[in-house]
Amino acid sequence: MFETRLDEEERGQVGIGTLIVFIAMVLVAAIAAGVLINTAGFLQTQAEATGQESTAQVTDNLQVYTAAVPQGEINSTAIAQINLQVGLGPGSNRLDLQNAEIQVVGPAGVATASMASGSTTLIDSTDRQTVNLVLGSTATDSGSGVDATAATGDGLAAGETLEVTITTSSGGQTFEVYTAPDPLLDSRSVSL
Repeated sequence: MFETRLDEEERGQVGIGTLIVFIAMVLVAAIAAGVLINTAGFLQTQAEATGQESTAQVTDNLQVYTAAVPQGEINSTAIAQINLQVGLGPGSNRLDLQNAEIQVVGPAGVATASMASGSTTLIDSTDRQTVNLVLGSTATDSGSGVDATAATGDGLAAGETLEVTITTSSGGQTFEVYTAPDPLLDSRSVSL
């Protein structure tokens, strides 16, 4: 079955050439492994960053608890101001409202503005902040509120609809739709 060779010249020999080829193969494999490990590390870091940004975008948002027209901000023709009471949405991290943006779409067009400079940071789920949406020139709080007159003209008339989108700095969005009651009643507070 096995043949025994007695001739020394027929014996297999490992030469220096074979050793060089073997070392070259080991070096190429080591370099390829290094490249793969570096690429895997880079992809893992990028995936973690993307995951954190996506989580923040989904969870870091605001919740609107109440939307009301304060007394004196409504007349027989239009609503001049709406006060939104906002707080952190479920699972949200702390949010600085100065970095939030409000987009209001109304019957006259679109208005986009940042929160007022006096805004605060919401730290936990019990914190609340009032955002004043100024819809008409007769609004009482026109200096410190969010100017949305470009979306409503001179106020939100009876039966008209207002769409409000609040976008946080991480990209989380809250969308609300409000419709003015018909008929508008003078001198009383109205919840929307």
